[in-house]
Amino acid sequence: MNVLIIGSGAREHALAWSVAKSEQVTAVFVAPGNGGTAMMGGKVHNVPFKATALDDLLHYAEDNSVELTVVGSEQPLELGIVDLFRRAGQKIVGPTQVAAQLESSKVFSKEFMQRHGIPTAAYQVFCDAAAAKQYLVLLQQSYPVVIKASGLCAGKGVFIALDQDEALKAISEIFENRIFGDAGNEVVIEEFLQGQEASVFVLTDGSQYRLFSPAQDHKRIGDSDTGKNTGGMGAYAPAPIVTAEVMRKVEERIIRPTLQGMAAEGSPYTGFLYVGLMIDHGEPSVVEYNARLGDPETQVVLPLLKSDFVVALQASVEGTLDNVPFEMHKKSATTVVLASDGYPDAYAIGKPITLADDAATMHDCLLFHAGTTYESGKLVTAGGRVLSVTALGSTLPESIKRAYNMVTKITFDGAYYRSDIGAKGV
Repeated sequence: MNVLIIGSGAREHALAWSVAKSEQVTAVFVAPGNGGTAMMGGKVHNVPFKATALDDLLHYAEDNSVELTVVGSEQPLELGIVDLFRRAGQKIVGPTQVAAQLESSKVFSKEFMQRHGIPTAAYQVFCDAAAAKQYLVLLQQSYPVVIKASGLCAGKGVFIALDQDEALKAISEIFENRIFGDAGNEVVIEEFLQGQEASVFVLTDGSQYRLFSPAQDHKRIGDSDTGKNTGGMGAYAPAPIVTAEVMRKVEERIIRPTLQGMAAEGSPYTGFLYVGLMIDHGEPSVVEYNARLGDPETQVVLPLLKSDFVVALQASVEGTLDNVPFEMHKKSATTVVLASDGYPDAYAIGKPITLADDAATMHDCLLFHAGTTYESGKLVTAGGRVLSVTALGSTLPESIKRAYNMVTKITFDGAYYRSDIGAKGV
């Protein structure tokens, strides 16, 4: 069968790698892909369509006998690609435009959780700067508070304000300076939740679901969780903070009520569901939903999947997920993101990337590309997050050691990475 994957990051490279392993798959088309997917060869081919070019993607799928489409990035989901493909009779993994509002609108998701008794932080919604600032000036609760742009901001639309001055500045940045454009037309101000964050990923057909290994992302740019929020500087799985008892609570209080609630409201949720959690003394609350797999968490959870990924994807589309195996390897995985100097702010691109001769043969190591291009036989940087260096191990410390050993095999001008990925898990 032919499979189309939509997106251009390391997540999509990992999806292509995992899908291509299936014996059922003849060809994997990645739109638009990146330098890493361009270099895979064999079954995998880049196609020159942006993830938001929905009509072009549909025509390509129809013209190239694509039997299954997998949406990696969030923008096409917000634009309604699943609805478009389904109307044309195409099988596609992902939620409808309405269901994808669990990610594309923080206001929608908070109100949904409130309606269905799903644990999350207390919040207020604001549509203009004056009202938000007045609320913050009169705020009785202690700081910090969390300020979120409601729309899609590539994982960067969240401010943790430690005091009133920082909170007021964040409101000005969103409403007055329009740093997130229309994604900041509404703002959610939340109480700050204590605890550790973790990510739980689900593949669902609307009623049945399967769980990937729980992971922990590292959002801040600097070691010890300092500096600005990014799209993610590394991850590891499984995350020890998500014990069997915590996972039981997550399923009982969050996952099942979410799927049941979406179905009851007339928008059954299908595809991948990412539940961003805060866990405090064993009690989970929802920080956010994503309507797709996370990045960089995908780069650790897919290598841990033992079962045939494509069989499960097909079952999620056909409503038969309860009939297929979904087993994870009893190993740990760590991924370290190599970023361009200056990220998440301004950074240069076009820097040549050099890999050591033995990089491709290192045991239990994988290299997933994000912001790269491959032209005229040269691999160069093309984004803020450039590469995800992933390693497996029988233990978490072993996977961390292997990942950082692999990092030393890669060089480009201005390369930056955190040195403490996985430390919380250890």
